[in-house]
Amino acid sequence: MNIYHLPEFNSQKLKTLEPVKMLESGKKTNWLIWILIFFVLGVLIGLFFNYYLYSSLRQEISKAGVSLSDQEQTVEYIPQTTEEDKVIKVVKEVSPTVVSVVITKEVPVYSEYDPFGFFWGVPQIQGTEKKQVGAGSGFIISSDGMILTNKHVVEDEKAEYTIVTNDDKEYPVKVLARDPVQDIAILKIENSNEIFPVVKLGSMSNIQIGQTAIAIGNALGELKNTVSVGVISGLGRTVVATGANTTETLEDIIQTDAAINPGNSGGPLLNLMGEVIGINTAVASSGENIGFAIPINKAIRDIEQVKNTGKISYPFLGVRYVVINEDVAKQLNLSVTYGVLITKGKNLERAITPDSAADKAGLQENDIILELNGVKIDKNNSLASLISEHLPGDTVSLKILRNETELMKTVTLGEWK
Repeated sequence: MNIYHLPEFNSQKLKTLEPVKMLESGKKTNWLIWILIFFVLGVLIGLFFNYYLYSSLRQEISKAGVSLSDQEQTVEYIPQTTEEDKVIKVVKEVSPTVVSVVITKEVPVYSEYDPFGFFWGVPQIQGTEKKQVGAGSGFIISSDGMILTNKHVVEDEKAEYTIVTNDDKEYPVKVLARDPVQDIAILKIENSNEIFPVVKLGSMSNIQIGQTAIAIGNALGELKNTVSVGVISGLGRTVVATGANTTETLEDIIQTDAAINPGNSGGPLLNLMGEVIGINTAVASSGENIGFAIPINKAIRDIEQVKNTGKISYPFLGVRYVVINEDVAKQLNLSVTYGVLITKGKNLERAITPDSAADKAGLQENDIILELNGVKIDKNNSLASLISEHLPGDTVSLKILRNETELMKTVTLGEWK
């Protein structure tokens, strides 16, 4: 029932019209006819506009991919965005290569039972039992079962390690190598002739801040293949990471806001092409969704070394130094504002390590190393990063400044121990 307000209709006017309606019955009939005509016209106009609006609405809904009927509304298909499609595809492709790393160890069994009261309720060791003491993540990098993970996940040399695949298969693994510098370790599935699915390894060369990042891992040590999505929120970060038994400085690492939780350590950080661009390794305890991953380039170097030599090793020059910038140059009255100055340590440790590569090449205290293989040493190219691109035994060329005279030195790098 529709309620209409006629113009200027009120109780006072109604009262003044009552006598007139009773005296003029003919006019009353005319008014009823006009009311009926207006009612019919209103219904017809309403039906017309309702039909017009309904037809327009159907056309708009059809464009959106939704089909309507008089009896029901059925959603046929809601198109995914390009990014959603890619994320879903990446997760489906990569999940079979992501594994949970289970850590087990013989732990003491304690008892408070003391029948003679000798120890006054102090717990006593009653033996040992094998028990799960931790869990992390990893991902398969070769079809014969080589796995990449964090060093801190498998740092206990007395523990045993097992991996659990996405389809709940368990395999014992051994630790092939632990990186002495980076938080990287390489495992190998034992006693299996299976061919395993392998993840694609990417590169840092095309990574940009703001691009989509996907993290997959064994969240909380219980929720395997948990997926989180975010962006690359920073590059080239240097942070100090503290674990249960270790503290280490992580340099040139990736920052992401994709949620990384305990147990995600060692899992892959991926781009939208399904390539691993980093190894999830740490989170900021004082922030929200600030996680860090080791660039995959650093792991590729380790993988090749383990395949070729069975171990991970780093080149060693054997010098202590101070990085030179404008402030240091002014303070020490140096003629250059870049490079590194070879000098003693804070506790007067030797500037040149005896019998090191630098010692054998004739480098001296107070020499300034300006270039390595023609690359200028500055804030964009540190000496450590340039050396880390090489292997023990590689020969490099150093340009040095000694007593304001430039010299060239050929150095065969040693091995860091």
